Amino acid sequence: MKTLLAAAVSVAICGGAFAANPLTMKQGAGGSVVQGAAGTDGAKGDTGLAHCDKPMGAIAVVEPQDYVMQSLSGYGLQSPTQLIRLMVQQSNCFIVVERGLGMQNMMQERELAAGGQARAGSNIGGGQMVAADFILTPAVVFSQNNAGGMAGSLGGLLGGKAAILGAVAGGLKFKQAQTSMLVADARSGIQVASAEGSAQKADLNLNIFGVGSGGFGSAGGYANTAEGKVVAASFLNNYNQIVDVVKGDASLQREVGTLKQEAGKKITAGDVFNEGDVITPKIGNVKLLANPAADAKSVATLIKGEELIVIGPEKDGFINVQGSANAGWVKKVLVQRP
Repeated sequence: MKTLLAAAVSVAICGGAFAANPLTMKQGAGGSVVQGAAGTDGAKGDTGLAHCDKPMGAIAVVEPQDYVMQSLSGYGLQSPTQLIRLMVQQSNCFIVVERGLGMQNMMQERELAAGGQARAGSNIGGGQMVAADFILTPAVVFSQNNAGGMAGSLGGLLGGKAAILGAVAGGLKFKQAQTSMLVADARSGIQVASAEGSAQKADLNLNIFGVGSGGFGSAGGYANTAEGKVVAASFLNNYNQIVDVVKGDASLQREVGTLKQEAGKKITAGDVFNEGDVITPKIGNVKLLANPAADAKSVATLIKGEELIVIGPEKDGFINVQGSANAGWVKKVLVQRP
């Protein structure tokens, strides 16, 4: 038996499974087709991705449904959202907004600020987040078909002993992944784009002493990593098709600045008032002004609690409102929702 195991390992290694010590790690090497980095000054290492001159809107990537996550976990793979968000930012076709686990911490910071616990000047509060224009929902289905492998090719020579070799040397497997991405308009809820992606790969999977089923250790197989590479390639193919769809329809493109512009904006925290909202003065004797400026002519004096309707966008810290008798501008910090 010892001779048979040694021979199997020798066949696997001499067949090209190892080019070097399997425990030797090289930083920046390996990985999937999706790798590199992205920031406000651009991206690197994004081979194969579609690119845009400017973003076509802000997008939130949501977690796949539970059954998808269960399937992925069966291969030791986690949620693909981080991978997809990297692709999106590298492509510069959309601005990615945080709606994942980081969102919980963002809201926690706002709760601390609202409770008076944040340091003065922290400027954390309402009215600062970029709204998502699109919601992207990913899904994945992938299969692993046994193509005979080393054990199959040696079966005719070794008969029943081929099963032992199969446990030792694994097999040559054909891997395929199919993914889908659905994009919905965040305001209307209408699905505006969808695409399917796919990828396939033939890969030699070497398992020593039953790795993957409670064995002693690994000698270069990384079956889960191989599956992950196929899924990543499929999502890349998938995302490029989504970009093509949105690029080809001007009605789907939203007006947003570049990532550097959006990230660099200095926005003061505060309430956001939309057209049609009802607001009231916080105190009495608040001036309703003819123009959005502190030295503008006063057209009326408002009493505390008097109802006003917002009729236009904010400008220079003033809100355009309609009162019971007059229209004009009121300083934002002096009004509130009733």
